[in-house]
Amino acid sequence: MNAKRFFTHPAGIATGSVGSTMLWGSAYPTLKRSYEELGIDGTDWFEQFLFAGYRFTLAGLLIFLFMIVVKEPLRYRDGSMGTIVRLGMVQTVLQYVFFYSGMAHSSGVFGAVIAGTISFFSIILAHLTDPADRLTRHKMAGLLLGLLGLLMLALPRGMEEGWSHAFGFGELLLLASAFCAGLGNLISKKAVANLPVTYVNSYQMLFGGLILIALGGSVAGWSPFHWTAAALWLLLYAAVISSAGFVLWNYVMKYNSVGSTASFLFLTPVFGVILSSIFLNETIGIAVIASLTSVSMGIILVNRKLSKKITVEVNQAAAH
Repeated sequence: MNAKRFFTHPAGIATGSVGSTMLWGSAYPTLKRSYEELGIDGTDWFEQFLFAGYRFTLAGLLIFLFMIVVKEPLRYRDGSMGTIVRLGMVQTVLQYVFFYSGMAHSSGVFGAVIAGTISFFSIILAHLTDPADRLTRHKMAGLLLGLLGLLMLALPRGMEEGWSHAFGFGELLLLASAFCAGLGNLISKKAVANLPVTYVNSYQMLFGGLILIALGGSVAGWSPFHWTAAALWLLLYAAVISSAGFVLWNYVMKYNSVGSTASFLFLTPVFGVILSSIFLNETIGIAVIASLTSVSMGIILVNRKLSKKITVEVNQAAAH
């Protein structure tokens, strides 16, 4: 079975979408474990940036390797530098400066739930920038459910420490990361209209990774870590999360409409919460479960029409 036939089959769509969201969800416990293994704490900002730079530089190189295997050209495309720089700065540098710093001050479970807001930021930004992609009643209701989910997440801390501390510094940084991810999605959508998705993402990851290495290394030094076997495996897996997750997701989107796969994205915070609980021994309280449920329902509601569309496409594929 060739790639197109597989990724247009219902089983292929589900395999690619679930596989990529599971990888993205596993990023939260992976990064927390990496910090523990390398002795990176919440005040080691530049060591966090350096580790992020290692991850994305390696991820970009892994996508290059994939491109070589499938015989896609690596050569520079004239006129693409501006796109690569903009996307690299927003989707890799800024997003992950906020993300890595936020994860150092928050839990894997909280980080996973907040990741669900990426879809909401994408929708709001699309409404503001694209006249053809306006907010509907379903989208508005979904956004309100997402906001309610975040309030539920903040509820226990607010009752215990006071409402001024309900949403901490780490959670604010993670929200900033989610905003950058949503903005990056809009930039990426325009970029891949004229350039191959593998080309755009490999070069922007490599560019962003090198910027992060320069930023972190200029203060923390170029080799501040004591690399154990476990730390190296965690770094490799973190790079695979970005590269393999991207390849799987974009293979699905290559042969299907973007809308037909969007409803699968709610699985990312679900996997993140479950895996953080398993591998970090983090407690999933009632507030987290309620928050996760509300955020997930919001994402599903936002994509309600898209979900109906994928059902029609799946039925048509099955009929053939």
